[in-house]
Amino acid sequence: MAEYRHGVDTGQLIIAVVVLVAVAALALLLLTRRRRDAHEPPQEQREHHQRPRAAVIVNPTKFSDVEEVHARVTRVCHQHGWADPLWIETTADDPGTGQARRALEEGATIVCPLGGDGTVRAVSAALIDTDTPMGLLPGGTGNLLARNLGVPIDSIEDALTVALTGHDDRIDVGTINVVTPGQTQDTEHDYYFLVMAGMGFDASVMADAPEKLKAQFGWPAYVVAGMKHLNGKRFDVEVSIDGGPPQHRQARTVVVGNVGRLQGGVELLPDADPDDGELDVVLLSPKSIIGWASVGAHIATRQRRGHARVEHHRVHTMTLRLSHTQEVQLDGDPIGPGLSLRFAVKPSCLKVRVA
Repeated sequence: MAEYRHGVDTGQLIIAVVVLVAVAALALLLLTRRRRDAHEPPQEQREHHQRPRAAVIVNPTKFSDVEEVHARVTRVCHQHGWADPLWIETTADDPGTGQARRALEEGATIVCPLGGDGTVRAVSAALIDTDTPMGLLPGGTGNLLARNLGVPIDSIEDALTVALTGHDDRIDVGTINVVTPGQTQDTEHDYYFLVMAGMGFDASVMADAPEKLKAQFGWPAYVVAGMKHLNGKRFDVEVSIDGGPPQHRQARTVVVGNVGRLQGGVELLPDADPDDGELDVVLLSPKSIIGWASVGAHIATRQRRGHARVEHHRVHTMTLRLSHTQEVQLDGDPIGPGLSLRFAVKPSCLKVRVA
């Protein structure tokens, strides 16, 4: 009888041990899962981070209510299954290049400047020779690159839809080296441009257009500034194209373009194509207001025949040596005076999202 009771006690002990082991294993499993869950974001958050993400580099001076624009952009991103946008504002010290570099570091799927052509130019400087595309969102006076590429310019929502759902094209970028005379020595600066670079009359107009007038009326502000400079004098310039010998010209303005269309559909450079590996150049040399009227009529009617005061070229490189300093503008932004300018094209180096 004693042996029987001992056998029963042994069996109960074995069962107890099995139960304890099972409980311990279950407790260990739960503890491990809790620790893992503590370090892992919820599934919704993980899915959010796995979704594509747009970086929006916004010039806050272009909008009266930046938060409202931010909300609209976020809503469109969600409608297309994208994560919350990375929203970065430009500053007076950095108009977009540093912000675009940050967007690349944070793995943005696409980088979208939201401002004028100056903001687009600054952002593009960080995207050249990368595989990250740039989306164009309208926020400026001209939005000339978007106009020339067929991207919507009247609706941020429509333009953002193109940025999130369109396809990528590669376009050329213009480069310019500007020599500025100094009191002790000349200095050189290198820049990019995507739309047009100019010196002389057009750059002076850009520099003198009042910011308040531009904000209130848009491009007509340039007409007001232009009236002040119509009677200006021509300047002497030595033009060397693709390494050829210099040719003397007298000009009122020289415009070098990657694209050719201005506001209102005006074709200043009718043969310009942003992906042809060339830059298009026009030299305008009217002597008077009557001369400007003739030049304007020639451009407005898109005539291809020659004109005594309108000279067109297509170039890979070009050097301009001016008789005295002239104002210089890049994509509508004045950068100050220049005395010698060297232009070149950087083919197919920038990926842009289009419809």
